[in-house]
Amino acid sequence: MASEEASLRALESLMTEFFHDCTTNERKREIEELLDNFAQQIGAWRLCLYFLSSTRNDYVMMYSLTVFENLINKMWLGVPSQDKMEIRSCLPKLLLAHHKTLPYFIRNKLCKVIVDIGRQDWPMFYHDFFTNILQLIQSPVTTPLGLIMLKTTSEELACPREDLSVARKEELRKLLLDQVQTVLGLLTGILETVWDKHSVTAATPPPSPTSGESGTVCPPRDLLSNLLQSPSSAKLLNQPIPILDAESEYMCSLALECLAHLFSWIPLSASITPSLLTTIFHFARFGCDIRARKMASVNGSSQNCVLGQERGRLGVLAMSCINELMSKNCVPMEFEEYLLRMFQQTFYLLQKITKDNNAHTVKSRLEELDESYVEKFTDFLRLFVSVHLRRIESYSQFPVVEFLTLLFKYTFHQPTHEGYFSCLDIWTLFLDYLTSKIKSRLGDKEAVLNRYEDALVLLLTEVLNRIQFRYNQAQLEELDDETLDDDQTEWQRYLRQSLEVVAKVMELLPTHAFSTLFPVLQDNLEVYLGLQQFIVTSGSGHRLNITAENDCRRLHCSLRDLSSLLQAVGRLAEYFIGDVFAARFSDALTVVERLVKVTLYGSQIKLYNIETAVPSVLKPDLIDVHAQSLAALQAYSHWLAQYCSEAHRQNTQQFVTLVSTTMDAVTPLISTKVQDKLLLSACHLLVSLATTVRPVFLISIPAVQKVFNRITDASAQRLVDKAQVLVCRALSNILLLPWPNLPENEQQWPVRSINHASLVSALSRDYRDLKPNAAAPQRKMPLEDTKVIIHQTLSVLEDIVDSVSGESTKSRQICYQSLQESVQVSLALFPAFIHQSDVTDEMLSFFLTLFRGLRVQMGVPFTEQIIQTFLNMFTREQLAESILHEGSTGCRVVEKFLKILQVVVQEPGQVFKPFLPSIISLCMEQVYPIIAERPSPDVKAELFELLFRTLHHNWRYFFKSTVLASVQRGIAEEQMENEPQFSAIMQAFGQSFLQPDIHLFKQNLFYLETLNTKQKLYHKKIFRTTMLFQFVNVLLQVLVHKSHDLLQEEIGIAIYNMASVDFDGFFAAFLPEFLTSCDGVDANQKNVLGRNFKMDRDLPSFTQNVHRLVNDLRYYRLCNDSLPPGTVKL
Repeated sequence: MASEEASLRALESLMTEFFHDCTTNERKREIEELLDNFAQQIGAWRLCLYFLSSTRNDYVMMYSLTVFENLINKMWLGVPSQDKMEIRSCLPKLLLAHHKTLPYFIRNKLCKVIVDIGRQDWPMFYHDFFTNILQLIQSPVTTPLGLIMLKTTSEELACPREDLSVARKEELRKLLLDQVQTVLGLLTGILETVWDKHSVTAATPPPSPTSGESGTVCPPRDLLSNLLQSPSSAKLLNQPIPILDAESEYMCSLALECLAHLFSWIPLSASITPSLLTTIFHFARFGCDIRARKMASVNGSSQNCVLGQERGRLGVLAMSCINELMSKNCVPMEFEEYLLRMFQQTFYLLQKITKDNNAHTVKSRLEELDESYVEKFTDFLRLFVSVHLRRIESYSQFPVVEFLTLLFKYTFHQPTHEGYFSCLDIWTLFLDYLTSKIKSRLGDKEAVLNRYEDALVLLLTEVLNRIQFRYNQAQLEELDDETLDDDQTEWQRYLRQSLEVVAKVMELLPTHAFSTLFPVLQDNLEVYLGLQQFIVTSGSGHRLNITAENDCRRLHCSLRDLSSLLQAVGRLAEYFIGDVFAARFSDALTVVERLVKVTLYGSQIKLYNIETAVPSVLKPDLIDVHAQSLAALQAYSHWLAQYCSEAHRQNTQQFVTLVSTTMDAVTPLISTKVQDKLLLSACHLLVSLATTVRPVFLISIPAVQKVFNRITDASAQRLVDKAQVLVCRALSNILLLPWPNLPENEQQWPVRSINHASLVSALSRDYRDLKPNAAAPQRKMPLEDTKVIIHQTLSVLEDIVDSVSGESTKSRQICYQSLQESVQVSLALFPAFIHQSDVTDEMLSFFLTLFRGLRVQMGVPFTEQIIQTFLNMFTREQLAESILHEGSTGCRVVEKFLKILQVVVQEPGQVFKPFLPSIISLCMEQVYPIIAERPSPDVKAELFELLFRTLHHNWRYFFKSTVLASVQRGIAEEQMENEPQFSAIMQAFGQSFLQPDIHLFKQNLFYLETLNTKQKLYHKKIFRTTMLFQFVNVLLQVLVHKSHDLLQEEIGIAIYNMASVDFDGFFAAFLPEFLTSCDGVDANQKNVLGRNFKMDRDLPSFTQNVHRLVNDLRYYRLCNDSLPPGTVKL
């Protein structure tokens, strides 16, 4: 006894020392080692039992319980049965004796340890495990303890972790399912009893919670039509909410937590009775009981406030239970009526929350509710719309308009932005549902739309109001428009989500949507267009003569709204084109004419350069409106293109005027004096006119000529990089892209070709001067200046090539003729800059774009010269320098080089086939050895893609398939060529599966599976006889080690596809061999694993067997590791 006492004192002082601030890390490590060694001793648990019953030190208790946890979960198999019985009997007694005095975290840990024993031993060796829990729940003194045990059991046994065999997991779930009805009955009883006991004080004694439900069952049809009427239990749901004492409150919260966890895994069935559902709804009311919260805050004491929060929490827990049931997609027939009741009761609560009365606006009521409670309600509505609406909406009795009215009120009275976003998501789900319903039943389109028309128009109007400062200034000013999160600010996200809803309504009701939006835009445009009269000339330029603070604020709001509405109008452009072009022509024309007028007005009176009374606010506003008007007009470029082809037939002056006026608005903005935001909007619009609209007369418009002259003028100041690239793309496309609706002989190619050559010549003048030649060796220019010229020229040329890569042969031909000299200069310069990885990177980008877009035009001899130059330059040393010493830029250079080779190996025909041996040898002998052992993923993805493309597009380089062989498939095997290279590539793929990078693993598994689908890789003799089972082995080991768990499913399917090539070999040879080679399991366990792997040959059963094998193998290893040394296994 004395020694136990001494051990306890020693442990207490060690624990106190360990957690003391002054203890060094070194000392902590020593103590940790000491405690670990103690825990590993056989019989340490006896001391721990003594510690638990004799100490009040939390650290000591926690440590002792950890020793038990370790014993039960990792060493239980080796514990003598006498000791197990003692532990099973002592720990529950300890819990019963001390549960009221133990700190909650110690008590919960002790409960978990007891449940862990049940997980191993119930029902065979611990037959009263579950009966004990039920008894605890039924005895009033220990009900809370029983509920904690029940919840822990549900968590640990229903979805157990890895450390059980599949058979045991299935057994536990079955055992628990047998208990569900009893458990739900007990939980219903607890909640009903508490409710009834505390309701007695109310003015009218309530009937029992089941009355009005069990007597007359109201058929679903009536239920549907009354879904938003008061439920039969309405009088119950209207009773005053009882005031619960703290103990009852605690008990109910535990019961609801248990229910929520049970509902997460039990199937929907009759065990979930109407009376249980009604009771849950009673508790859901706690969340919307503002009165109780008011009372708590009025009564002032902190205890009352805590009580108010606890009551709110009961509401949140009850809604969690409801949502768990709602989230189940599979609803058995017999449960459907219960589900309708749930909807009815939830909608009833929702009506209570959103009811207008004088004392409370809906918004202030929602503000007073617990935020988590409102979130749960939103989750309910989302689940209703996404999971159940299609089941219910098809019934004509469903009061759909009332439901949408309710959702509408709830959405537009949300107290927080996040809450409002979540509700907009629900509307988006609803609108998507409606759109797909109409597409699948076009005949009923009118009927469906008539049913929803009013609701949708109301939604549209309100969402539009919400994005306008005119109606919603206070809320909108709270939104952050500075900080970027996921590439957008809070304000941009708000606007974008709102406009998506507007666009979806427009798709369903185009005419209504347009007539709602356009007048609002018009109003704001009037203000903007009216600014001209307030512009006065001052000494330094033009000034806006609006100075009164109130006027400036109103102007600010109007400009912000105009900017948002312009984005809205742009977002709707897609609904005016295609089949509906003619029907909606006049609306679209009205919009485009307004937009052209507005952009021209902004450019003419130079609002972007005007002085204002509040420059920090109004100047950005004016620039933004101007930029948004250009962006909105750009959105209509597809409409203009369709108009262009119509106009071509009628040759209308109206179209010509629209385009030339647009150019008059754009040209003044292409200047270094204009702010970047506005400049870039103008450039993008110019690109769209040149690329999408392509009017024949564009080049002859004086404004366009002006831009040509500016860009080709060597003395003009260069625009910022991005703008320069865009303008050059537009000018190049004007000359290169074929005009729509004109025959080849009217395309004026000769003159356009000459103009394009002179454009490119002007753009690449300085670059071409860099080329060294015999007469004048390279002029000495500072390296940085050279780099700038290379960067500026190549970014423009690469973009020009990129924009014609998908165009007609003639366009690409002219493009290459103009670029030819620059390309040759690039190749000549390349060796000189091989050690400057930033320059090499840009040059290879340029060549990659050339290879993708113009390889046919470059011709075979020159392409061969380029490839040979690269292969010569990228020696083993150069590759190592790039990958190992030049950081990310060096790796990018090698990746671009490999991408160029990917284009080469994909080329059909025989032209580039001679390069295959040297490309494969570069990959396998030079690049692969450098990167194989590096943990970094750099270059690997590109290398393996190149290897995959080499195999995929050059299969006959390895497998010479003769016609005869394919006819006599049974007799002759395909001839194999270049076998060593093929084997090396496969070896590299196999190695990649042993590395931790999950992206590379997924990519390479996909490549192998694709080669099997397309080329029957797994069936080839070389693969089947020498590699197949090596791959299966590697993939199985990956599953066992859980290193790539996210890809379990893909790995299972790949193993099946490989095994299915030779099922007999898999079952007869591979599986026994695999099990024989498994360490950490004994012969008997290997036999069990083999027996449990059924000989199923269909995919679902086979993959299930694979996952069972993996799970059980891990489990056996865990068990065996936990046995004390020298244990004899029978």
